[in-house]
Amino acid sequence: MPKIDKFEDLEIWKIAVAIAVQVYILCDSEPLKSDWGMKDQIRRAACSMSDNIAEGFEYNNNPDFIRFLNYAKGSSGEFRNKLTILISAGKIEQSTFDDLYSKSLEFSGKTKTLIAYLKEFEANKKKK
Repeated sequence: MPKIDKFEDLEIWKIAVAIAVQVYILCDSEPLKSDWGMKDQIRRAACSMSDNIAEGFEYNNNPDFIRFLNYAKGSSGEFRNKLTILISAGKIEQSTFDDLYSKSLEFSGKTKTLIAYLKEFEANKKKK
């Protein structure tokens, strides 16, 4: 894997930002627009994915980055849980649910792959 100089170059960060932007736009429409509690919670979960990538990357060491990637992956799970509640309550369209859910799964899978890569890289460093 080539060296990444800034978190903005990471594909997972770009996916997470796209999810957060889509959620912000979704929350500007009814019925979420006036559901202050859920609107706040789903926005926070969506933003937390990219926030944790950015923060962890800036610590400039793999163990901290891995920890924050795990937080980001956890936020993806929280986000999908909120989507499930919203679709079950009839608050979002099926197509919106399907799109955001699949993007979140893609984010989670690619984040898991990056975590595994970084863990292996760190383990190999210790062997030398």
